[in-house]
Amino acid sequence: MKSMAQDVKKTTIGFVGTGVMGRSMAGHLLKTGYPLLVYNRTKAKAEELIAAGAVWKDTVAELAQEADVIITMVGYPKDVEETYLGENGILPHAKPGTYVIDMTTSSPLLAKKIYEEAKKKDIHALDAPVSGGDIGARQAKLAIMVGGEKEAFERMKPIFEQMGTNIVYQGEAGSGQHTKMCNQIAIASGMIGVCEAMVYAKRAGLDPENVLKSIATGAAGSWSLSNLAPRMLKGDFAPGFYIKHFIKDMGIALEAAEEMGMMTPGLKLAKSLYDELAEKGEANSGTQALYKLIDQQL
Repeated sequence: MKSMAQDVKKTTIGFVGTGVMGRSMAGHLLKTGYPLLVYNRTKAKAEELIAAGAVWKDTVAELAQEADVIITMVGYPKDVEETYLGENGILPHAKPGTYVIDMTTSSPLLAKKIYEEAKKKDIHALDAPVSGGDIGARQAKLAIMVGGEKEAFERMKPIFEQMGTNIVYQGEAGSGQHTKMCNQIAIASGMIGVCEAMVYAKRAGLDPENVLKSIATGAAGSWSLSNLAPRMLKGDFAPGFYIKHFIKDMGIALEAAEEMGMMTPGLKLAKSLYDELAEKGEANSGTQALYKLIDQQL
C-alpha cells in the first residue's frame, strides 16, 4: 500500500466546518495538493477556500459520497452527532474504506459511539481534537491528540502533519477527546492566573508589557501568557477561540470528571466566570476577554 504522502493527488479530502480554525486547516491541505471538497453551514465562510480551488458541496451527504478522507471541525457535540449519524450525515453516505476524522473538541463517549458505528460500515474513525487556537491553525503548528486504531492513525499521519507539529497517538477511540479535556482543564485555571497577573501589573502602576518580558519565559510561562496576554493589553478580544466553545468544553470536562468521582475546583471556578462573561454578551469574544471581567470593564 502506498503511503498517504505518495497518494496526495489521488486522495480526495472532504472538509466540513470552515470557521475560524477549520478554514486555515483546510487551506494547508489544499496548498499541499490534496483535492479538497468543502461544506459549511454558511457558504460565505468557505468562499476563500473555493477561490483557492476547493470544490463546494451543497450537503454533507454529497461530500461524504465523494471523499476518501473526511475531516470535521464543527461547533458542539450535537453538531458532531448530526454530522456523523444523522440521516443526511457522513456515516450513512460514506464509502466503505473511508477515513473519518473528527477534529472538533467533543464528548469522549460520542467519539466511541461514532467509532463503533463506523466500524460496522468498514469505515475508519479517529477522534483528533486540536490545541493551538487560530494562531496554531494559521501557522500549521497545532497540537493534535488522536484516538482510534493505531493503523488508521499511521495512515492519516501525513495529513495531520500538514496541520500540526505536535501529533501524538493517545490510544483507543475517545482517547483524543479525553486528552483534550486535560488540555482544557489546564487552560481554564491558567487563564484566570494570566488575567489576574495582567490586571495586577496595571493596578500596581507597572508597564504590563514590560512585566510580560520578565515573567513569560520563567516559571510562570505558558502559551496563554505568551500569546493571549499581549492581546488583552492591546484590547484585542477577537476570537482565536470562542468563549461559547470554551464553556462547552468545560461542561464536557466537568461531566466526565464527575463520572470519575474527581474534584475539579479550578475548572468549576473558571466555568462560572466564563458563564458570567457569556451572560454579559461576550459569548462570541475570544477567551482572553476574561481580562475584562477581572479588570471590571464590563
